[in-house]
Amino acid sequence: MKIKLRKPQKPTRRQVTKFLLYAVIIVLGNMLAAGASAFFIIPNNLSMGGTTGLGIFVRNLIPDAVAWKEWASSITVYVCNIALFILGTVLLGKTFAASVLAGTVLYPTFLAVFNLAEAALESSLGGALCSDNLLLAAILGGMVFGLGVGIVVRVGASTGGTDIPPLIFQKYFNWPVSVSLWVIDMAIVAMQMIVIRPFENALYGVIIVLLSSMVVEKVAPIGMKRTQVKIISTKYQEIRDMILTKVHRGVTVLYGQTGYLKEDCYMLLTIVSHRELVTLKAEVQRIDPEAFLTISTVSEVRGRGFHSDGVDFLMPQDRANPHLPPTPPPPVSQPPASPAPQPSAPAPQPSVSPAEETKKNPQEQ
Repeated sequence: MKIKLRKPQKPTRRQVTKFLLYAVIIVLGNMLAAGASAFFIIPNNLSMGGTTGLGIFVRNLIPDAVAWKEWASSITVYVCNIALFILGTVLLGKTFAASVLAGTVLYPTFLAVFNLAEAALESSLGGALCSDNLLLAAILGGMVFGLGVGIVVRVGASTGGTDIPPLIFQKYFNWPVSVSLWVIDMAIVAMQMIVIRPFENALYGVIIVLLSSMVVEKVAPIGMKRTQVKIISTKYQEIRDMILTKVHRGVTVLYGQTGYLKEDCYMLLTIVSHRELVTLKAEVQRIDPEAFLTISTVSEVRGRGFHSDGVDFLMPQDRANPHLPPTPPPPVSQPPASPAPQPSAPAPQPSVSPAEETKKNPQEQ
């Protein structure tokens, strides 16, 4: 018996484009994070968290006379990233390993390349960038580092390194990832306070960690936040039609009841972008100036109309385009079946007196 193997399907152009964009974003994010460390943080002898902070710690332990001291931070980051990657693969599985493999290799590679570029730049300028203003170096380093990590996290990847232990702690000890990450980063910054001189340089690490975390929280959800609008109005039908035909968004009609008068009412629920919100508010106020609106921001929206193509929001009466799927015909109502005829009761017989009965049947006497 021959077994026919299914041929692998050729990826579509859309899939190839999406993969290339995904790869470019990961490369760019790791490049920005490594550039921030190499040009602003390491040459100014500032502290920071992550495996780069461990590299700075080892670099300060090595005497200046050692020729490969400038490579110490890059080598340490390589060793730590690979060791943590192996640990994460064993404890978290192969699926996790695939998501952090790129960051495990790209970040230390870019860090080594940028360290060479920074050394050449420092020799030409006579000093490191922002060496005369360490606060500016800490602010720029933290913001650019957070920007790089944020766009990597935005596509669901990771830069590896100290992102791995918090995930392990969450899986086996149910510790929150954010808390574990903060504890690890602050512990690494505290380690560098022992070796970095002057001591004030080490304190800048707290600013870098806080600022980079804030930037990551702002950058990671970019393009995913939407606005949720709830509308209560007596003219809900007109507002519903406006949302479908003018704003081109879906809408859900919810049943409700007023709290004081206990009157029945209907509430419209829709999700729009920040730009569409301006049009929606103006149209609602035009239709019903007394309409009640609540507006809130949601972190992410998934589903038809936001992460799929070819969504059609035309009204049923506007589906004259032959390229659109036809509206299914309404179900044909069957006439009610006539009830089965009931058997009629026998007609009552007239009563006959005994004298008349004797006249009818004389032979029986």
